[in-house]
Amino acid sequence: PPAGVAGPVSELFNPPELAAPSGFSHAVRAGDTVYLAGQTAQAPDGRIVGEDIVSQFDQAASNLVVALRAAGGEPDDLVSLQVFVTDVGEYRNALLELGPVWRKHFGRRYPAIGLFGVRELLDPGATVELMGVAVLSRPE
Repeated sequence: PPAGVAGPVSELFNPPELAAPSGFSHAVRAGDTVYLAGQTAQAPDGRIVGEDIVSQFDQAASNLVVALRAAGGEPDDLVSLQVFVTDVGEYRNALLELGPVWRKHFGRRYPAIGLFGVRELLDPGATVELMGVAVLSRPE
């Protein structure tokens, strides 16, 4: 921007490893805060991969971490995670299988998490979507 004119207060990140976004950005960094768009089990070509909630969670978590790292963050920086599922019972029944998948992507640190049962997601083949917020600065 010209001198004396403020530029954008946020920076957008759309890593090439993720499916091309349409009408949104995968991550938005405003200061030390990163807002992560909902990530499903979308492969880079846009297809939903995975037949069950565990495999879809695995891909969605991978996508979330890719977006977070593109914006300069790491999984330990997550302060909030929202998990949207189309079948809460299926998610509940898969908790033992989901544990190792969680640790693979996020380690043993757990941010504030909410689980939300929804009727459907934008892509009809998706059964899980993850959305998060990360804070990159560490208090001294």
